[in-house]
Amino acid sequence: MTSADVEQIASNAAAAAPTWSRIPLNDRARLLVNTANQLESARAELVALASEETGLGEERLNNELTRTVVQARLFGDVAARGEFLDVRIDEHDDQFVLGPRPDLRRYLVPIGPVLNFAASNFPFAFSVFGGDSVSALAAGCPVIVKLHSGHPRLGARTTQLVQEAVRDEGHPDGVFQSISGQAAGVELLQDPRIRAGSFTGSTRIGTYLARIAAERPTPIPFYGELGSVNPVFVFPGALGDDEALAQGLAASVSSSAGQLCTKPGFVFVPAGTGWASTVAEALSPTPAHRLLTPSISTSFEESVDSALRAGVTGVLRGSVRTEDGLAWVTPSLLQTDTAHLLAHPDLADELFGPATILVEYEHIDQALTAATQLFPGNLTCTIHAADNDDQVDVERVLAWGIEHAGRVLYGGWPTGVGVTGAQQHGGPWPATTDAQSTAVGTASIQRFLRPVALQNVPERLRPTVLADANHWKVPQSRNAEGPSQAWGDSVRAVEP
Repeated sequence: MTSADVEQIASNAAAAAPTWSRIPLNDRARLLVNTANQLESARAELVALASEETGLGEERLNNELTRTVVQARLFGDVAARGEFLDVRIDEHDDQFVLGPRPDLRRYLVPIGPVLNFAASNFPFAFSVFGGDSVSALAAGCPVIVKLHSGHPRLGARTTQLVQEAVRDEGHPDGVFQSISGQAAGVELLQDPRIRAGSFTGSTRIGTYLARIAAERPTPIPFYGELGSVNPVFVFPGALGDDEALAQGLAASVSSSAGQLCTKPGFVFVPAGTGWASTVAEALSPTPAHRLLTPSISTSFEESVDSALRAGVTGVLRGSVRTEDGLAWVTPSLLQTDTAHLLAHPDLADELFGPATILVEYEHIDQALTAATQLFPGNLTCTIHAADNDDQVDVERVLAWGIEHAGRVLYGGWPTGVGVTGAQQHGGPWPATTDAQSTAVGTASIQRFLRPVALQNVPERLRPTVLADANHWKVPQSRNAEGPSQAWGDSVRAVEP
C-alpha cells in the first residue's frame, strides 16, 4: 500500500466524518444491524477462511462469529437509544443561587476518524468488525481498520461485506475502510485527520504505537489492550474439590491454545498440597493445537524454555511440533514458589500460549507481596475461596484485585468475556494504555466521544439531541429553574 493510498483513505474518512456524525441515530443503528446480518449470511465462507488462516478451529470460530454478530446488534440498540450521548440541560435560571444562569446544554460528540488495529487472536470479535469498530461506528466515527497479517484474506473479505452494507444504506465510502501493512498503519496513525487509535496485541507493539500517538504534533487518545498475566489466588478451602478446580483451570489455560488475553498466567496456591499433579493430569489429555503465527510460535517455545532455565519446575512439559514456521503445541504446567518468583522478576512477563505457572505460598501475605511487586496491572484477578477460609485475608485479596485489575472474579475463570452493559475489559498499565476505558461492553463507546457544551444557543440552531422538541427521543437530564435555592436542604443530620 502506497503513501498515495494512505492519503486517499485518510481523505475519505475526513470527508465522511461530518455526515456520519450527524445522521439520525436510527440510521447508525440500522447499518450496524444490517452489517451483522451480512456477516451471518456469509458465516460458512467466513468461518472456513478464518479456520484456514488461524488454525483456531471451526467450533471456536463459529462461536466467535456469533459473539461478533450479537455484539453489533447490541451496539445497534445502544446507538438507537442515544443514552450514550449523556445529554445534560441546565435551563436558564434568573434565580440561580450564584447569579443568573445561562441556558447550558452539554452532550457528547464523535471524536472523528478512528484507526483500529485488528487483533491476531480474535479474527472476528477484535478485528475488522469487532468491538472497537462497532463502538466507534455507533459513536458516529468513521473507521479505518489496519488488517492483521495473520488472516489477510479473511480481513479483506470481511471489509468487503461491511463496505457493501455501507453502500446499500447510502452512506459515504469513507465511513468504513481498511488498510494493510505495518508501514501504512504507522503512517496513518501519524496523519492529523486520525483522531483516535485502538489496538489489541503485544505490549511491545502497543507501546510503540501509543508513543507515536502521544508524540504527534497534535496527540490523540490511543486505546491499547496489551499484556496481562491475570493472577489467580487459591485459598485452602477451595481445594476441597481439587479435581473440579483443576479441570476448570485446565480448560481456561488450554482454550484457544492459551492465546487469550484473559488466560490465567499465574496461580497462587497453598504450599504442600500436591495440587500440581492434579492440574497436570487435567491438562494431559489436551490435544495439540496450532499457534496463530510464526512469531507467536517462536516466542512461546522460547518463553517456556527461559522459565525452565530460570529454575522453575516443569511439572508437565508440553510437546512442540513445528511445520513451516508454525507450532502445534500441547499445554505446559510450571511450578515455583513466591521467593523464587521474586528473585527472578523476568518470569512475570506474559507467557502467550497454553502454559501457566503455579506459585506456592506459605501465607497469603507472600502471594500479595509477589503480586504487588510483579503484576501492577491486569485485565483480571480471580479468587477461589470457601466459607471456612480466613475472610479477612479473602477481603484483602479482593481489595488487591480492585486496585490492580479491571475485572475481579470470585470463583470461575477469566476466559470468556461476555459482551454486556456492565462488562469491564481493561485495567491498569500494562494491561491497557488507558485504565479508565473498556474494550468490551457498551461502555466502550465512550472512548470515541468528547464533551461539548452549548450556551444560549437558540432552539432553531440546536442539534436535534439538545432541542426541547427532542424528535429522536434521546434521554435528557434537565435542571429546571429554581432548585439551586434549596441545595443542601435534603442532607439530614447524622446522629453521632
